Amino acid sequence: MSASGAKPLSRVIVGLTGGIAAYKAAELVRLFVKDGIGVNVVMTPGACRFIAPMTLQALSGQPVLTDLWTSGTANGMGHIDLSRGADAIVVAPASANFIAKVAHGIADDLLSALTLARDCSLFVAPAMNRQMWASAATRRNVAQLVADGVTVLGPGVGDQACGETGEGRMQEPEEIFAAIIAWAQPKLLAGKRVVVTAGPTFEAIDPVRGITNTSSGKMGYAFAQAAAEAGASVTLVSGPTALAAPAGVARVDVTSAAEMAAAVDKRIIGADVFVAVAAVADYAPRASAAQKLKKRDSPLSIALVPTVDILASVAARRNAPYCVGFAAESHQVERNAEEKRRRKKVPLIVANRAQDAFGRDDNEVVLCDDRGRHPLPRMDKLVLARRLVAEIARRLPVARAGRKGRGLK
Repeated sequence: MSASGAKPLSRVIVGLTGGIAAYKAAELVRLFVKDGIGVNVVMTPGACRFIAPMTLQALSGQPVLTDLWTSGTANGMGHIDLSRGADAIVVAPASANFIAKVAHGIADDLLSALTLARDCSLFVAPAMNRQMWASAATRRNVAQLVADGVTVLGPGVGDQACGETGEGRMQEPEEIFAAIIAWAQPKLLAGKRVVVTAGPTFEAIDPVRGITNTSSGKMGYAFAQAAAEAGASVTLVSGPTALAAPAGVARVDVTSAAEMAAAVDKRIIGADVFVAVAAVADYAPRASAAQKLKKRDSPLSIALVPTVDILASVAARRNAPYCVGFAAESHQVERNAEEKRRRKKVPLIVANRAQDAFGRDDNEVVLCDDRGRHPLPRMDKLVLARRLVAEIARRLPVARAGRKGRGLK
């Protein structure tokens, strides 16, 4: 199993064309290799002017192919054989010239011939000057690629090697890698609508102070990403975090528990799955002071009132979605989590020790459902999120049938 957490990609072909962004391909190759994915590198003559093939050979552990006429196979058919058994071809950077050749079926070098004779999916990451990208010819060629089933990654916007600024930068290697890994995930939630809560809430005491917790939001954001990768339409209702929204996920920013409850209530109708990962404050000040409270020598008392129980409220709805809760406990983790599951009347609770999960990049959990307790080992939170998506998808058909059987149609 690769670090991506799904059925692993076995091999990809990374193609480089001429352009200053060719140096970024070295990091892309490194990321694939680090994830246990085999990489074959193919470079055009133009690419060899920007980065040495030996660099890519050292990173991939495989000979780098550059010549159509000496294409690395005994039968001289490397432009055909190389794509057989590969999961994808990723051309990064893809120049305007290369995009034009692929759009029109021109195969005058190894990489263009390989894309024409491929037996796998093709991804291109454009990299060019902003005016080249905006030109009518390039726009027509890109549209043709998309119509032919090629996935175009980017481009990004920013400073360019020519000194200009605009659209045309190659996406960063990490973005390209993430897109390929996301594409490879099984589409277990295709056609489903998923609402996820993440992060802490902040309950204001006065304009500068409040009640919150140390949740980073990483687990909730990881689950939102994994659900989107699995083909779901995902809405992420997030408390205050420093995290960027995963690609393809609609994020709704909130601050307090009341705001989170209102945002969920507005978006939960018609959802198939609700996953409550957020560490919502259990109590909030009865009233927030309009001005900063001044420090005194005497004790300060603040009246606290319970916040709305978002998970229980959603689970109690008619036509409720399949509800999954998270229980961050400090002690007696499984016992407290199971009690929480029964009290809130939800089919699945994911339990963990708060002190071992908050702020970390990995997590160790126990799944609690009607069939008992199912421990999962410590793993990266995104890998865990993908595992949870699979667990939820496996349970969904039973859940939907059970709802219909109770007359909740």
